[in-house]
Amino acid sequence: MKQTLKTLIRNVKSIKGNSLAEFATTTALMATLAATAAPKLSEMSEGAKAEKSKNEIDKIIKQGGSFYQDTADNEGRGRFPGQDKYNKAVTTANYAATASDEDAHETAILADLGHVDASDNYVAGTYTHFEDTHSGWTSVFGRDNPDAQAPNGHTIGADDDDELADCNTCPQNADGSEKNTSGPAEWLALFGDMPLSSQYQDGHFVYQVVAGYGSGDDAYPPVLYVADIENGSHFNNLLEP
Repeated sequence: MKQTLKTLIRNVKSIKGNSLAEFATTTALMATLAATAAPKLSEMSEGAKAEKSKNEIDKIIKQGGSFYQDTADNEGRGRFPGQDKYNKAVTTANYAATASDEDAHETAILADLGHVDASDNYVAGTYTHFEDTHSGWTSVFGRDNPDAQAPNGHTIGADDDDELADCNTCPQNADGSEKNTSGPAEWLALFGDMPLSSQYQDGHFVYQVVAGYGSGDDAYPPVLYVADIENGSHFNNLLEP
């Protein structure tokens, strides 16, 4: 029995554990690693949000392209959601369907988003915050849509209204009644009434259409621009058929 107790005591004494100093060192090292990694993780999260926003804009652009092709087949000329006709802009500003007005409208949009000037110098866009003034952007899915609402303080123009009373060749329903060509209504239909929301608190998807113009072989198609008001100059894309 005495021999057994001596053996147990000897075995217990031989067991070695980490000292308090070693434990403290390990804890400090882990804290340092966590503090170092936190900014990187935050950057990864922000980068993921930016990438997601760009992907959503690309989805809108793709659906806009499909809509354009469908209306080209069914209405005689392609147009984008919210246009009453291919040669009408989707904006609160009054841009007529002429080459000079198209250039002026496009110039205003590029000033918002950024562009390369005649000297090949990049000019940064001015639409860098959701409260910035702009050249007539309107909401894709409706600025008051409860599932994708625009932030307070935004400067998005009112959802466009139909002008069918002044256009007997604008889109009509099968029974001859005027067709609802408001932008939010047509965009929502393309997405099955499920609007896309920006990944950012103050983000919201907006768009403009530079009107097409001309006729016959000298006709020029409209151009679609889509942006996220979190920072329109960073998050945008265009489609030119």
